[in-house]
Amino acid sequence: MTSKLPGGVGTAYQDTFASDNLPSAETLSKIDFSGTPELATYPDHMNIATELLDKAVAEGFGDNPVLHLAATTWTYHELLDRANRVAEVLTEDCGLVTGNRVLLRAPNTPMLVAAWFGVQKAGGICVATMPLLRARELQYVIEKAQVSIALCDIELAEEMVGALELTDSITHTFYFSKTGTGGEAATLETAGDDKSGQFETANTAADDVALIAFTSGTTGKPKGAVNFHRDVMASADTFARYVGKITPDDIITGTPPLAFTFGLGGILIFPMLFRASTRFLESPLPNDILETIQQYKITQIYSAPTAFRAMADIAGDYDISSLRQGVSAGETLPKATWEAFRKATGIRLIDGLGSTEMFQIFISASPEEMRPGFTGKAIPGYCARVVDDSGNEVPPGTPGQLAVQGPTGCKYLDDPDRQLVYVKDGWNYPGDIYEMDEDGYFKYVARADDMIISSGYNISGPEVESVLLEHEAVAECAVIASPDPQRGNIVKAIIVLRTGFDGTNDLIKTLQDFAKKEIAPYKYPRAIAFIEELPKTQTGKLQRYRLRDLETS
Repeated sequence: MTSKLPGGVGTAYQDTFASDNLPSAETLSKIDFSGTPELATYPDHMNIATELLDKAVAEGFGDNPVLHLAATTWTYHELLDRANRVAEVLTEDCGLVTGNRVLLRAPNTPMLVAAWFGVQKAGGICVATMPLLRARELQYVIEKAQVSIALCDIELAEEMVGALELTDSITHTFYFSKTGTGGEAATLETAGDDKSGQFETANTAADDVALIAFTSGTTGKPKGAVNFHRDVMASADTFARYVGKITPDDIITGTPPLAFTFGLGGILIFPMLFRASTRFLESPLPNDILETIQQYKITQIYSAPTAFRAMADIAGDYDISSLRQGVSAGETLPKATWEAFRKATGIRLIDGLGSTEMFQIFISASPEEMRPGFTGKAIPGYCARVVDDSGNEVPPGTPGQLAVQGPTGCKYLDDPDRQLVYVKDGWNYPGDIYEMDEDGYFKYVARADDMIISSGYNISGPEVESVLLEHEAVAECAVIASPDPQRGNIVKAIIVLRTGFDGTNDLIKTLQDFAKKEIAPYKYPRAIAFIEELPKTQTGKLQRYRLRDLETS
């Protein structure tokens, strides 16, 4: 297949906002579909809902389970019916036209999936958000993506209502329950009850926009990473097919939210492509995860290194013999964690490096090929190399910037400056420092920017700084990553106080609580230190690296 970037091959979205705000052609990475037989046969027109849901039912999998939550199980046919009804509500009651953006706000539940596929079937663009985001964070996403419709879980209504008070972009809002049994308050289900359950999926182009995934950057403002229908399918046809090796008998679970592309791919897209099923977790605590694996005979799990380390310590208390595979991503998998989980369970964890910008994992290795301490190799369909600052490939064993090419590539929404940072000379630069050995295995060295990765969450230091600076006690602030044995890193704030304030434990708690109210709780500074003066350059720029050096010295 030849890329038609930018703009699609002919569905002519009625709302052209997303395609109008794609990067210019000369700033895009090289796209290659010759890496696997599956990629080479992609058609010009493709819709995720057709490939994963409509075809599953047509192929005879309609009565097979697809989603589980607690005592609720939906079949592929039931999911199709729900998704069709959502699509009908969107088009008939909201007036959605192809290309409109729809905000999705919910934890991992069957109704979130129905809403997600309903948007895709109608030819809309999904803008899924983290359940923990606050009103002001939702406002930014809504306005950046020019969202006009919002579908929200009933239990998350408070911040949604707050966001609606901050912006007038949203014209229609519906609420839903976890499993489609929410009563009158669940206005999405109530509206859907009056629909037929029949809907013809939009015939989107393979390179029409399917979703905009927001990921925080070092500038403090989230970036909208655009992914096409073919990007989503290509990730499944590479990692899931050649490394994950999913079968229809698999029951998959995982901790990442569907708002993360790691979660969206690992615990929804991947299993559905191979007609398997997903069990959503009711609790992310290690003992509850292991109990779920034991009770429901889970065969695969997607999670972060910190979760695998915590599970390794107590795995012996549970019968998890059904589990055959674990996939770790979100941050590098330490060798000690890999070995601890192997010793406790016999399972050779799969480490994976991916990015929201490229949708999913592009460097990894199957369990039998995994090497402790290494992330893996470029997976089928992708190529990767380590280069110096000039883009020249460096010898094996030499640290440098990771550069990647394949069937997916970075496409920022209306952010040309950041696009030039991520894509250079046709290569994607995820922002990681790696070294490669003689066999093509990649070993993680460090992040190349100021992003803090804590327990699998990507946290922007400048974003946390901007919130803390709103407090009357804070004169100046720098937020950095502080090494932590459990979380990999924690967020640490170095603060210069205003006159009249003392750096007491009470003030630390006050500042932490203040941050939790303004931004998602996982971003708050778990450590706070006070300092007389922050290190700066002669031109007044903050030297975060000097503070980071103190943390690691």
